[in-house]
Amino acid sequence: MPNPEHRLVVHFTPKHCSWLNQIEIWFSILVRKLLRRSSFQSQAHLKKQILAFVDYFNRTMAKPFKWNYTGKLLTA
Repeated sequence: MPNPEHRLVVHFTPKHCSWLNQIEIWFSILVRKLLRRSSFQSQAHLKKQILAFVDYFNRTMAKPFKWNYTGKLLTA
């Protein structure tokens, strides 16, 4: 059982985690379009700005992801 006093939790992911690349790309967009060179008055203001950006992103920039993994099948 993990120690609740530890703040760092390591999660091991399979090596075929292409979806992680998509998450990294999205966070890169968030940083470039909103967070870099911005200032926020409070955590609540930051949260409001991020949620507004998510709504804007979903309306204007989001595109369906086409899965195209052609490597070996994963086995358990």
